Amino acid sequence: MHEIEPYYSWRHLYIASEDELSPFFGREYSEFEFTNKIYNYAIHPQWDSIGSETLYIKILFVDYVEKYCIIEMMGEWNDALNNDIMFLKREIVDCLLRHGINKYILIGENVLNFHYSDESYYEEWFDDIGEEGWIVLLNFREHVIREMKRIHLDYYINTGGELDDFNWRRFSPGQVFGNVCKIMSKRLKYN
Repeated sequence: MHEIEPYYSWRHLYIASEDELSPFFGREYSEFEFTNKIYNYAIHPQWDSIGSETLYIKILFVDYVEKYCIIEMMGEWNDALNNDIMFLKREIVDCLLRHGINKYILIGENVLNFHYSDESYYEEWFDDIGEEGWIVLLNFREHVIREMKRIHLDYYINTGGELDDFNWRRFSPGQVFGNVCKIMSKRLKYN
């Protein structure tokens, strides 16, 4: 797991530790010290801790004009034991919301499992983004999406279809956002 790095090809466009509005502003990283771990497995030092023992993230891009962010995730999303959604909502999303971000693209190729507790933080997040906002999960594993749908989190979070197999790395952040907007426009039109 220590070899799985957050996506770095957009670093010439955005670095969260250099963004004064980011919850990670001023953070310094080591390329050699592996201090974070998920269970007994060290993870790459470029992943950012949100306070959870099992879930780490990297804010890949934020656009304060278009009001969106792209976040890559790593680990196990465990609301049952660690209340990971609380950490994500309080430590990251609330900060971004204060700066007008209401569209969230979460990339979950490296999210290995999901364990449910309750929906209160998802509901709060959904309410906070308003009618113009949305939360999208890109490329989460099938069993993770299935578990989220089983407990009806898809009421708050958009998944499935083109979002499950989206080749986001071949696009710029703006193109990813544009493509996701097209998908969401179609979905909202038919709901």
